[in-house]
Amino acid sequence: MIAWRCPRFDELSAREVYELMRLRSEVFVVEQRCVYLDADGADPACWHLLGESDGELQAYARLVPAGLKFAEASIGRVVCDPATRGTGLGHALMREAVERVRALWGPGPIRIGAQAHLEGFYRQHGFVPDGAPYDEDGIPHIEMLRR
Repeated sequence: MIAWRCPRFDELSAREVYELMRLRSEVFVVEQRCVYLDADGADPACWHLLGESDGELQAYARLVPAGLKFAEASIGRVVCDPATRGTGLGHALMREAVERVRALWGPGPIRIGAQAHLEGFYRQHGFVPDGAPYDEDGIPHIEMLRR
């Protein structure tokens, strides 16, 4: 059973910041072999959706207010512990993230910068491509919008 919490950055404990940065680095830097600066300066202005089970971080997404990354509110740094793949946790994470964005900022559109190979996954959550594919840190991406 996953317990969801969505604190602002200043409400996170040092342990929680460590765990979310560790999970993001494990997948986005080490597994995907992508050298980039994860600590991009946006985290302090965001909400952080944490999915935990038995005190362990299993899923995470960063909820970004409109005007920070895109004109619209956005969801980024979407990641699940690799050991949970194939369990449906990624879908649960996206459903929770969309609900939290709506609760925070209302029913407006949500934009994401998705890794292109995950386009089908995000389509299942109401996102559609919005723009041409682009390269971000050596990985093909595409902006997608949920109206």
